[in-house]
Amino acid sequence: MNDRYAETNSSTSTRLGEYIEIMEETEPFVSRPGNMVNVNRQAQPPDEERESDNGSSRQSSAEAVYREPPPISMTRAYITVVILFAINLLNYMDRYTIAANLPEIQEFFKLDKSNVNSESGLLQTVFIVGYMVTSPVFGYLGDRYSRKMILIFGICVWSGSTLAGSFVPSDKYSLFLFMRAVVGVGEASYTTVASTIIADLFTGNRRTQMLMLFYFAIPVGSGLGYIAGSGIADLFGMWQAAFRVTPFLGAVSVIAVILCIREPRRGQAESNNRNFWNTSYLDDLKALKRNRSWMWSSLGFVSVAWVVGALSLWAPNAIKYAYKIQGKDTKNVDFLFGGITCISGFVGVIIGTVGAQWYRKYNPRADPLVCAIGLIVGAPFLYLGLMLAPILDYAAWGLILIAEILLFLNWALVPDILLYVVLPTRRATASALQMLMGHALGDALSPWIIGAISDGIRHHMDLSEDYNNFYSLQYALYITTFITVLGGGAFLANALFIEQDKLRIVKIVTGDTVTGIDKSTNGSLIVPVDVPVEDNQYESDSD
Repeated sequence: MNDRYAETNSSTSTRLGEYIEIMEETEPFVSRPGNMVNVNRQAQPPDEERESDNGSSRQSSAEAVYREPPPISMTRAYITVVILFAINLLNYMDRYTIAANLPEIQEFFKLDKSNVNSESGLLQTVFIVGYMVTSPVFGYLGDRYSRKMILIFGICVWSGSTLAGSFVPSDKYSLFLFMRAVVGVGEASYTTVASTIIADLFTGNRRTQMLMLFYFAIPVGSGLGYIAGSGIADLFGMWQAAFRVTPFLGAVSVIAVILCIREPRRGQAESNNRNFWNTSYLDDLKALKRNRSWMWSSLGFVSVAWVVGALSLWAPNAIKYAYKIQGKDTKNVDFLFGGITCISGFVGVIIGTVGAQWYRKYNPRADPLVCAIGLIVGAPFLYLGLMLAPILDYAAWGLILIAEILLFLNWALVPDILLYVVLPTRRATASALQMLMGHALGDALSPWIIGAISDGIRHHMDLSEDYNNFYSLQYALYITTFITVLGGGAFLANALFIEQDKLRIVKIVTGDTVTGIDKSTNGSLIVPVDVPVEDNQYESDSD
C-alpha cells in the first residue's frame, strides 16, 4: 500500500477519489504479524539533521519503536460487529416498547384525560433528556478511556433501569418518568462509542457495509419493539411483562462483550499504525465548530430525529383512531406498524448504503445527496399517508411504507459521514455532540410538541371523541412533512463541503499532511486542531 500511496502522491493533481481508493484497500484490521513497528516513519527528519541534533539521543527518540497490540483477526472483527448489532437491536426494541403499550400505560397511571397526550409525550422526552445530557460526557470518555468498559456500563444501566421501571406502582408516574430518564443515560453511553469501534476495525466501503449492518438495528429494532412489546404484553396480560424480557437479554450481551470483543486502537484501521494523541476537549470543540460537513450533517440528523421521534410515538395512535372512525378492530395496528417499520428499515438502509456506494463512483458528494433525496422525496408520501388514513387505510399503509423507506436511506450514511470527516481521536466526542443536537432539538421536543398541539386542537373541536382524537393528531403530525424538507436542505448544504473535508482527514490520518511532530512522544503524530481547507487545497498535493 505504501508504494501505491507514494505513486499517487507524486501526481500534481491528486483527486479525492484516488485517496479514497487507497483507503478502501486497507485490511479491515490493522495489526499485522510481527511484534514491533516503526512509528510514523514518514515524519522523521533526515539522517543528517538527526545526527547534528545531539546525535544518538535525538535519533533514538525519532526512531523509537512501539510494540503492537495483539492482532485483531478478520473473524473477530466481524464477530464484534455482530455483537454490537445485536445489542443495538435490543436497545431500540426496549426504546419502542413504550409506544407499543402506550394506551395501557396511560390507563395504568391514570393520566389526566384532558392532557393525556402531552403527559404521555413526556415519556419520550425524559428518556431523550437523559440520553442527550450525558452523551457529551461519554463522548469525552470514549475518546480517552476504555470503550469496552463504557459498553458494559451502558448495557447494565439501561437493562437494570428498564427492569426496575416495570415494578413502579400506579401512583408513582413521576418515578416511572425518572426510570426512563436513567434508561436514556445507559443507552447514551453505549451508542456514543459503539460506532467508533467499528470505525477502527474497517475502512472505505467495508466500513460503510459494517455500519449498514449496525444501523439496521434502528428501524428493525424499532419495529420489533412494537411487535414484541405488544405481543408479550398480550401473552402475559400486563404491559410490565414487555419490560422484563430485554434486561435478561442485556445480561447475555454483557457476557458476550466481555468474552468476545477486543478493543482496537483509535484510528488503527486507516492510520498505517500511527499513534494519535488527544488534544484538549476545548480544542476538539473548536475543531468541530469549524467542520462544515459535520455541522450540516448534524443539522440534517436533527430533522430526522425530530420526525422519527414524533412518528414513532404518535403515528400508531393516530392510525388506531382512524380505524375506530371506520369501525375496524385496532388490535393489529401495532403489528402492522412494526412490520412496516422493520421492512422499510431493512430496505431503506440497504438502498441508501448500496446506492451511495454505487453513486460514489461518479460523484464524491454521493452520501449527503442520497440523504437529501430521501428526505425531500419522502415528504409528499408521508403527507398523503396521513391524509388518507381515515379513508383508504390500505393506501395509507403503502404510502407510509414508501415514506419510511425514503426516510431510512440515511441511517448508515450519517454516521459514516461523521467518521470520515472527523479525526479518530475526536469521533466519540463528535458522535456524542451530534446526538446531543439531534435529541435536544429533535426527538426530545417533537413528541411533546405534537402531543401539546394535538391537545390544543382537540379542545377546539366539537366532533365525536374518536374524530377529535384522530384529526387533532393528524393536523399536528403534518408538521413532520415540513421538517423532512428542511432536513433535505441541510444535507444539500453538506454536499457543498463534503469532498474537501473528507480529503483533509485522509491526508492527516495517512500522513500526507504531517504537522505537530513531537520528539518527546517518540515521533507520534499529535493531532492538530482542524482548520477550514482552502478551495485549492484538495486540488494538489503541494500543500
